[in-house]
Amino acid sequence: MTTADVDGAAAGQSAAPFDDFAFHLLVVDDDRRIRTLLFRYLAARGYRVTTADSAAQARRRLAGLTFDLIVLDVMMPGESGLDLAADLRRSSDVPILMLTARSEPDHRIEGLETGVDDYLVKPFEPRELILRIANILKRRATSEGDPEEVTFGPYVFHLGRGELKIEGEVVRLTERERELLGLFAARPGETVERLELARSANGSERAVDVQINRLRRKIEVDPTNPMHLQTVRGVGYRLMTG
Repeated sequence: MTTADVDGAAAGQSAAPFDDFAFHLLVVDDDRRIRTLLFRYLAARGYRVTTADSAAQARRRLAGLTFDLIVLDVMMPGESGLDLAADLRRSSDVPILMLTARSEPDHRIEGLETGVDDYLVKPFEPRELILRIANILKRRATSEGDPEEVTFGPYVFHLGRGELKIEGEVVRLTERERELLGLFAARPGETVERLELARSANGSERAVDVQINRLRRKIEVDPTNPMHLQTVRGVGYRLMTG
């Protein structure tokens, strides 16, 4: 990431380029270093990221953009994260993950009473942040009702039956290909890590890459330049739907 990218993150600009299907996160923290680190880490894992350095700036972002989740620091100058969360809950159900210092148990309780979705205590492991965000987004999708079918390009995948069709014709899949496609289709647009895919079959990450390439040969016009099952470099893969 260049200096311009880091400055852009601190100024609240979204990571680019990203497709329209990626989850869009708003990171609100008055610490520029934390904002930049979270911007880098989340963007590298396929999320669209916008940052804000205060509750006031977050309000301006929220007035013009739609977000799938807010990562919100509790302690900020002026209006606190708790105050912002309480105000948002009066008119919005956008998921909120709050960041709090270990010495703030009362804040955690107050935040949960306000209606935030989860808490993460500083300092935290970045991988835990990713898992908590993924879990919140998954719970939200489940509460809204998961679709029985997922469409990508000319293909339709039925999650319950594990059946892939193109123009009404069934595409033959191996059990592992069906399993992989089911994992991606259950979390459309979300990056699924190679390690998670390997663990799902008690295999290796290298084996996952081989299986992905085989699956791509069945669903991509050009498997070397995939449009549907995309690589998130150094992290994993994601299925672009719609």
